Amino acid sequence: MTEKQTYFAVDLGATSGRTIIGTLENGKFSLEELTRFDNNLIHTCGHFYWDIFALYNEVIRGLKLAAQRGIQLTSIGIDTWGVDFVLIGDDGAPLRNPIAYRDPHTFGRMEEYFEKCVDKKTVYDITGIQFMNFNSLFQLYAMRCNNDAALPHAKHILFVPDALSYMLTGQVVCEYTIASTSQMLDPRTGDLDSRLLQSVGIERSQFGPIVQPGTVIGCLTSDVQSETGLGAVPVVAVAGHDTGSAVAAVPAANAHFAYLSSGTWSLMGIETPQAIIDEVSYERNFTNEGGIEGTTRFLKNICGMWLYERCRKEWTDAPKSHTELQAQAMEVTPFQSLIDPDDPCFANPASMVDAIQQYCRNTGQHVPEGYAEICRCIFDSLALRYRQVFGWLREMAGYPLDVLHIIGGGSLNEYLDQFTANSCGVRVLAGPQEGTAIGNVMLQAKASGAVADVWQMRSIIANSLQLKEFLPKDAEVWEKAYQRYLEVTSK
Repeated sequence: MTEKQTYFAVDLGATSGRTIIGTLENGKFSLEELTRFDNNLIHTCGHFYWDIFALYNEVIRGLKLAAQRGIQLTSIGIDTWGVDFVLIGDDGAPLRNPIAYRDPHTFGRMEEYFEKCVDKKTVYDITGIQFMNFNSLFQLYAMRCNNDAALPHAKHILFVPDALSYMLTGQVVCEYTIASTSQMLDPRTGDLDSRLLQSVGIERSQFGPIVQPGTVIGCLTSDVQSETGLGAVPVVAVAGHDTGSAVAAVPAANAHFAYLSSGTWSLMGIETPQAIIDEVSYERNFTNEGGIEGTTRFLKNICGMWLYERCRKEWTDAPKSHTELQAQAMEVTPFQSLIDPDDPCFANPASMVDAIQQYCRNTGQHVPEGYAEICRCIFDSLALRYRQVFGWLREMAGYPLDVLHIIGGGSLNEYLDQFTANSCGVRVLAGPQEGTAIGNVMLQAKASGAVADVWQMRSIIANSLQLKEFLPKDAEVWEKAYQRYLEVTSK
């Protein structure tokens, strides 16, 4: 491989987004951030919405900048968070901004759905997806119950990356990895399940055809070409779910690995050839999301740096520097206060600091005061939750897990990386930070024929990066802390 290929990656998270230029040449890749922007929730008329038009405008802004710089793009790919969707009307235009997954309109609706529509065990047996109240199935049910005015007029229902690709190309598709987050897809058939769709009054025809990561959707419309100054650049369905793209970028040497995609959410899992749907996975609420090349991402969602970032917004006296703040937290006595990061009280409280303190009060623990104690509480608790989930993965994998790869922005947090190695008792390799963007670029490279398969992708990534290694320490201390964590979180 010698010919230079240049790809445009759009990576949208729940708080910010970026456009990135990825270059592949002579068996190595490089990334350049082109633009960065906020992704703000809009709270109006009793709901929280995403601004799909603002996000589209940022994509166009990035494409214009690429054209102005004379960058010859091979293709464009878009990844986003999961579950949320855009309703498209008969005239081909979005009916309104999409409701955000953190909107409280789904509170209590999941349990009601199980009572009135399809029972919980049947839903899991069909989809193998972890139960979360904001999954697309329960969002649609809540919208029906609330007599949502836009839903009856929706010709198409497009998950967010598919909606943005549609706005660029005019082509309607349903990318497999993003569809799998909905709790409406059967991994055995590889398609949306008709019974679940009908249970919320939706037809299969409202979604596009399922396409796999690495599929060319279409080219930029003439209007977009005119506006950006680009030609008929292809738009590729990458792994539209950001975690799917991130896992594609894990620089693993073989299949005996687990991954932790660390960001707003922490997603810990393994890559399997088939979905794992059984009594144990049901009881432990594991999820089977679509992967690349026919694989399944068997994982568990864990509330991650959301806890820390929400607290940082409240702390008025904390250092602005992550390094300084976290260094002070390391001076605090460890394990004084522990929380279950996945307790519902931490989903979207008015005050995260108050929620953490109240949890500790309710469980008879030391109530953390000040940013250092609360930060230490979060980091200790996350590492211990990771141990719990990693232990379950070891039981269910059917093969040894020799290494845990930490990818995403959280891989830069060396304190938490070391805590995770200590807690899980496994070798940790941290990096790449830009896992999602790299996976996005590499799947575009696969679509263009520049790489053959996922293992060639991973080899290129490993040869292009310097990973940081963390080895387990203080096993007895962490074992004692874990037993206390289990005691506290069982209350």
